[in-house]
Amino acid sequence: MEELREKFPEALEEHATHLGEETITVKKEYILSLCNYLKSQGYNFLSDISGVDLGVDKNPRFQVIYHITTVPAGKRLRVKVNLPPDNPSIDSVTTIWKSADWFEREVFDLFGVTFLNHPNLTRILTPDGFEGYPLRKDYPLRGR
Repeated sequence: MEELREKFPEALEEHATHLGEETITVKKEYILSLCNYLKSQGYNFLSDISGVDLGVDKNPRFQVIYHITTVPAGKRLRVKVNLPPDNPSIDSVTTIWKSADWFEREVFDLFGVTFLNHPNLTRILTPDGFEGYPLRKDYPLRGR
């Protein structure tokens, strides 16, 4: 982790270790450069991207969480990015890991996070014409 702090001193907001797994929180403008660096360091498998709505009255309101693994060494790293309540957007990592394609579409569809420069950012789980984002905390419990 020291190497990341030296290479990206202005990007890292937080670092934690729990049960031997590391989690870092980075500023959204550094996600592409950080992920490119991680891939060059052997983190060759993006196993998941998830979204979180922390609450309507929170700032940051949203988080995008990347689960990255270096398969040969079996090390995992969780990368979190905080996003503001208005216009939650972040650069797409599909150019780094192809597996990001459907994960980003899912987070877009369910939380409304826009992934900039995504090759096909369309809904993946809800029907065409669906209004709203069903995993946001302000989405009505009974639907619309």
